[in-house]
Amino acid sequence: MLSKQKSYRKFIATAATATMVTAVVAPAISAAGFSDVSERYSDSVDFLLSKGAKGIDGSYFGVNEEIKRVDAAVLTVMILGLDIESAPASGFTDVPARGVKAVNALKAAGITSGKTKTTFGSNSPITRGELAIWLQKGFELTGGADLSFKDVTKNYEAAVQALVANNITKGMSSDQFGVNLNIKRGDFAIFLHKSSQAVAITPPPVTPPPVSPPGNGEPNGNFKLSLMHTNDTHANLDNIAKTVTAVKQIRAVKPNALLLSAGDVFSGTLYFNEFNGLADLEFMNLMKYDAMTFGNHEFDKGTATLDAFVEGAKFPFVSANVDFSADANLNDDFKDVISTTAGTNGEIYNGIVKVVNGEKIGIFGLTTAETLYISSPGEGVKFEDYIAAAKNAVEAFKAAGVNKIVALSHLGYMDGGGDNDVTLAKEVEGIDVIVGGHSHDKLVAPVIDTTGTEATVIVQANEYNKYLGTLDVEFDKDGKVAGYAGKLIDVATMTEDAEAKALLQPYKDQVNITKNLVVGKTTVDLVGGNPAARTAETNLGNAIADGMLAKAKTINSNTVIALQNGGGVRTSVPAGDITLGQVQTVMPFGNALAIMEITGAELEAALEHAVSIAPSANGAFLQVAGMKYTYDSRKTAGDRVVSVEVKGTDGNYSALEADKKYFVATNIFTAKGGDNFSMFAKAYNEGRVSEPGFVDWEVFKEYLDAQPNDTISPAVEGRILDVATMPAPPVVVDSANFSGTATAPKVYEGSVSVDVTGVAKLENAVVKGDLTLKGNSTVELSNVTVEGDTILVD
Repeated sequence: MLSKQKSYRKFIATAATATMVTAVVAPAISAAGFSDVSERYSDSVDFLLSKGAKGIDGSYFGVNEEIKRVDAAVLTVMILGLDIESAPASGFTDVPARGVKAVNALKAAGITSGKTKTTFGSNSPITRGELAIWLQKGFELTGGADLSFKDVTKNYEAAVQALVANNITKGMSSDQFGVNLNIKRGDFAIFLHKSSQAVAITPPPVTPPPVSPPGNGEPNGNFKLSLMHTNDTHANLDNIAKTVTAVKQIRAVKPNALLLSAGDVFSGTLYFNEFNGLADLEFMNLMKYDAMTFGNHEFDKGTATLDAFVEGAKFPFVSANVDFSADANLNDDFKDVISTTAGTNGEIYNGIVKVVNGEKIGIFGLTTAETLYISSPGEGVKFEDYIAAAKNAVEAFKAAGVNKIVALSHLGYMDGGGDNDVTLAKEVEGIDVIVGGHSHDKLVAPVIDTTGTEATVIVQANEYNKYLGTLDVEFDKDGKVAGYAGKLIDVATMTEDAEAKALLQPYKDQVNITKNLVVGKTTVDLVGGNPAARTAETNLGNAIADGMLAKAKTINSNTVIALQNGGGVRTSVPAGDITLGQVQTVMPFGNALAIMEITGAELEAALEHAVSIAPSANGAFLQVAGMKYTYDSRKTAGDRVVSVEVKGTDGNYSALEADKKYFVATNIFTAKGGDNFSMFAKAYNEGRVSEPGFVDWEVFKEYLDAQPNDTISPAVEGRILDVATMPAPPVVVDSANFSGTATAPKVYEGSVSVDVTGVAKLENAVVKGDLTLKGNSTVELSNVTVEGDTILVD
């Protein structure tokens, strides 16, 4: 029965992975926008909002309101990532259309069986006890705890124990959990958020081979290999001296341990902006890396920058599915072979063979083909099918007598971009270890895939130099995995290596000088980052687009629109001084200005692409200047844009014309078709894009310089509106029917508009929204409660 239920689950770790990201950024609709959300609930409400939840209305989340079982089902299924399409019908007859698929999925996964055989109890509030059971089953929470709750019966005991053991709740009091109390929306948010954080990132259940941590000189004749691994460090060097200590400690015990990087050393902090990866490289050389594969961000500044990094390296690079032979910068470094002689040289191979304790170890690399769309590799770099490349590499190793094979992968663990480590492990026989990157997963323990005749161990070490991954693998005489043990070392717990600390200081001094240079001021918080700038209009997105448009007009005065991809607005900036460091952190990629000549039809197609997965976060979401657009996220992708208007020189807006040509500013990444803007790539290939060459952060700095006192106060202006989230228009009520009585006041559930021309008084009413009064600004309101704004219109 359990295995049947599992078939309707997606990978629950997806929710936990998302939690790690959303915990440090604000969603497009922030908890701060709700008047009833206190600090206690803020992070958890933000978490739910980032998953598509909404408040009771635009300013009221309803933390103290009860939540219906059907609505709880929809949100729970959304967070768990259950398969709502394949689950069979639940058989419940009381489920409204909005919740049918979610309830089907909950029942199919064995999380709930409803109130009765035919009723789910959709409109009943969910109790704390019922939710505890859902969460224990849904997130597969384990753990026991001594309970002193007097109201927890045997039916709820295991679930409540699991929630308490995982620090999700401590109950209502020392002796009451509140099993039969209806949970409020605020506590519901906390329970879901904390349950997501408690989920260990593990794959769907498999039966691993017998596991025994490798020892020293096992009498069974097996071979033991030790690895250290990093990925997605993104120029985060402030902790690098601690990483050096961790590496030295491992090597003191295991001197033959290999040190590998799964890519994305480039981009992300001022260390990269200032030194183009060469600061990172000094420490990689110091730690004596054995091999590295390329991440997509290694191509952010083109191959000339990458070439300097490669040529300065004292270790080889491996990349079996990337062909550099036609690239002017890297073709001299590229050797399209599996090398058995690669040493401490900065050259690129499909793979290399390392000899460890007399045994040959094959190491090859793979890079996501998404790099073509999400970075700037240039026309000379070709990305080949990763499965075919991996099979060819394994075959070449086998032919050379190598049967212990490691894939250095920058594909992502369960990434949805078309290539990932789980698929690699299942599709390619003969890979023993996959050291992964790209998806920033924190695999706290190795993952084993047992598809085929040989097991594959998968590891990944999160991001930003937070962890050093370690893995010990034991191979039998045939080169098959016989045992494994691995963990992540928390770098923050290490002491700083003195030599590395001294080497870092000159780099840090230069970064601090740059970081602290004040280039402007803002009177308001500037909102960017993920998911904010990738899901809705933000004031920082507006400011960046405004600056881009202003600069473009100085080059081509006919430029009328600017587009900034939300994925390029990397973080937020608090009110106060704006430093150059903050500007470069917001825009770390150094993308240059481009001006496109495109038709209105092409622009509308681009907007459709930008909102194709809304309200989910999308790096392709476009912040705009010189125009405004509305869309409906409830509609089918490709048919969501409702209206597009372009701002004229007189300040007025007119409808976008499909056949008219417009000059549109953007960054060169987007203009070349980055984020899959195929219509822009077409324009670029047809010579309809000019490249003035001004870097984005410099353009923004120039925009700040042009403002009075170098100060900006940008706002969200309604440039981008999702019809699905817009408040309903006010209900028009005749003044003669508006008023109730003192004992029975009339209650209006939303905003109301009343023509009060010639009316002296309105009385005895409650308006749960705005009240618009037209035609008489002196009308008297007696015993009228307005929960929104009272608006007087002459």
